[in-house]
Parts: sequence; C-alpha cells; structure tokens
Amino acid sequence: MPIFELELNGPNLIQESERSGSAKSLFWPWCGANVSLLALSYGSFFLGFGISFKQATFAALVGTVLSFLVVGISSLAGKKSNAPTMILSRAAFGVKGNIVPGTLSYLIFVGWETVLVSLATLATGTVFARLGHINHNFSLIIGFIIAVSLTVLGGVLGFATIMKIQKWLTLVTVIMTVVYIALTLDQVNWSLVSAIKDGPTQGFIGALIFGVTGIGLGWVNSAADYSRYLPRSVSSKAVVAWTTLGASIVPIVLVIYGSALAGSSKELSDGIAMDPIGALTTLLPTWFLIPFALVAILGLVGGAILDLYSSGLTLVSIGLPVKRHIAASIDACIMLAGTIYIVWFADNFFFPFQGFLITLGVPVAVWSAIFVADVILRKAPYSETDLYDPNARYGSWNRKSLALMVIGSIIGWGLVTNTFAGWLSWQGYLLGLIGGKQGPWAYANVGVIAALVIGFFGHILLSRKSIAVQESF
Repeated sequence: MPIFELELNGPNLIQESERSGSAKSLFWPWCGANVSLLALSYGSFFLGFGISFKQATFAALVGTVLSFLVVGISSLAGKKSNAPTMILSRAAFGVKGNIVPGTLSYLIFVGWETVLVSLATLATGTVFARLGHINHNFSLIIGFIIAVSLTVLGGVLGFATIMKIQKWLTLVTVIMTVVYIALTLDQVNWSLVSAIKDGPTQGFIGALIFGVTGIGLGWVNSAADYSRYLPRSVSSKAVVAWTTLGASIVPIVLVIYGSALAGSSKELSDGIAMDPIGALTTLLPTWFLIPFALVAILGLVGGAILDLYSSGLTLVSIGLPVKRHIAASIDACIMLAGTIYIVWFADNFFFPFQGFLITLGVPVAVWSAIFVADVILRKAPYSETDLYDPNARYGSWNRKSLALMVIGSIIGWGLVTNTFAGWLSWQGYLLGLIGGKQGPWAYANVGVIAALVIGFFGHILLSRKSIAVQESF
C-alpha cells in the first residue's frame, strides 16, 4: 500500500490477505506516539509529589513499563481477531452495551488530540517569543499549521501513512532530543539532585500512579488498532515485548532526565508547572530554538496522530453510519475548533479541560482493566462475526460489566482529588476514610488503583464462567 493511499478499512474485519509484517513493526507507531518533550516536564511533576530523585527514577521506570505492558497485552486482542479495540470491547460489554465505554473513549481521544495540538501550537509561540522580532500571533499560526497538517494527514489517511510517518517522526525527534540533552547536561547539578531526601510512601505511590495513568494507561483503548494488521502466526510474546519497548524506552529516559533538571533548579521546576514545554527553552542557546520548536511539535504530533486515527474508528464503532476517514475528518474539525479556542480565545479553559479529561480517566481505567482481563481470560480467538450481531453469543448488553464500570467509577472518583477546576471539587468524597482531602493520601490518586482492581478482578470473578460458555460454542 503506497504511503499516501487512503485506508478504506474501518471497524470492519481485516482480510487475511491484508495482514502482514512482524511484531517489531509495532515499535515505530508506539515510540513515535511517546517521543515527546512533555515527558521531560513529567520529571518535575514526579518530584512534585515530594519524593527524591531515586524514588522518581524508580517510579518512572516501574510506572511506565507496567502501563505499557497493559497496552501490550491488550494488543494481543488485535492479533487474535482482526478488528479494532473498541469493536473487540463488545465481547465484554455486549454489542450495544459497548456504546458506554466507546463514548467515553471517544471523548478521551478527541480531548487529548486537542490538548496535544494546542500544546504544540503554544510551544511554537513561546520559542519565537524568545527569538524576538517575530509577531507572536504569526508564530502561533506557524505552529498550528504544522501540527494540524501532520495530525490530519496521518489520522485521516490511516494505517499505512501512520506507520511511515511515525517512523520518521521517531527518528527525527529522537536525534533532536539527544541534542537537547547534550546542550543542557551541564545544567544538571548532581549534588543538589542527590541531596533531595526520600519522600513518604504516599508520595512515591502517587508518583507511581501518575506514571501509570499519565504516560501509558490512556493508550489501552487503541492498542489493537495497529496489531490487527499482523498475521495470526506472529509470536504473542513478541507483540507484547515490541509494544512495551517501543512505547516505554524514550519516556523513561526523558522523565528521569527531566527529574534531574528540575531537581537542579527550583526556577525551572516552577516554570514547568506554568508552561510545561516553554520552560524548557530557558536552558537553550538561541541557535537551537528553531530546532527545539520542531522537535516539540513533532513529539506532540506523534501522539495526536494516533489519537485522531483511533477516535475515528471509535466514532464509527459506536454507531455513526459513515466511513472511517469521514469520521476522522469530523474529529479533525472538532480538534481544529477546540485548538483555536484554547490558543486564541480562552483565558482559563485549558486547566479545567484537563480536569475534565482526568475525571473521564477514572471510568476509562475501569474499562481498561475489564478489557485486559477479558483478553487474558479468552483462550480462543474472538468470534468475529458475533461482534457485529447483538443476538449472537456476546449479547446486546452485558449488565455485569456495565455495573462494574459504575461501581469502579463511584469508588474511584471518591478516592481522587481534582484541583483543576472548582466544579470538580466534589471528587474525593471517600478520602475521609484514609485521612481526608488534606491527609497524606489525598494526592496519591489511589482511586485509579481502586478502579483498576475493581475492573480487573471483578470481571474475572463475574465473567469467567460466561466466557467459558461462549468459547464452548
């Protein structure tokens, strides 16, 4: 398939004749989606939990690998049965019942693609502001055009284009990121970094959960969208390994290095809290600012492309009667409108919007755990034709799974705090059980772990027998 040929496949089954390649091909889309300088800023966020550099390093390593291991396991569903993630999810929720997690996933996809393109646009404005003699609005327009063009090109055209674009995005971004590290290495003060004392257990757990949810967990709902093109004969271990390696390797390095930079300068750490990408430019010589803008844009766009592609698939899977590329184009228009509003009109919209996405993240965490448990429980491939028939073995509505989502969300929201907007202050209503909203566990986000545990073990307990019955047909 030529690089710029429009992919006509959507939520349909991929024909065996179209399935090709090897597990290592998964390295490029997942690495390209996670090679972002935003991960450097995450290092500062990790230290913000009141922990040491050593603890932040361990939290970054374990949290990132564990979260993408879940993505790798979820990718097995695509290899076993050649349908996208949110179609395969019908086996756990019912053909019609899957509209609930499907709608939540769609909102997450559209939300994050808008955030990523907005960050890329704003980062460009910050870089050109340092250069001077360039109109700020004009520099924003440049960043906007580059970010939107690449995102829409990959997301709308589809699989073949994404696989090619992500490879080149990865190579260029990795090289430029290495240059950034080389130019800023002298800014790391190891004596200050090593002097940071270990923090409490609650702080370490909070950073670990932040790593799981903020870096990898949000990709579970698109995991099978790329592995579905692989032959069934490909090694399952290789699929999990290449997905986990590709997605994890760069974020781990960047988060650890970002922790070292933030631990060396309180000024930088404070700046990152206000402007995650732009603050990183203060360490650079002027001549590298333009390349920095490029690497910042490309790194963020890599994630936005995968979000736009999967949001189009998800929109069709929940019932919109259009082709995948039309759905992706609709999502692109929403993304355009959202980015324009955030960048040029909103004064205080960005942080409340992030709070909205975090709020959605709790039920999505329950869904992720249910989906992973479902993949593990099923020994045989999904019955692909039954995924499209509400009267077949998977049924129309799986009330057990939907009840788990409700219970997991209620408990999860009760054990997290969300300070991004006043209208989200209702969350944390169960924290009184472990010290209150100002207690030691207040910002550990243990509600996410509760949501994952409820979804995973709840599905195993409630659905093990019914899955066995389904596979006996």
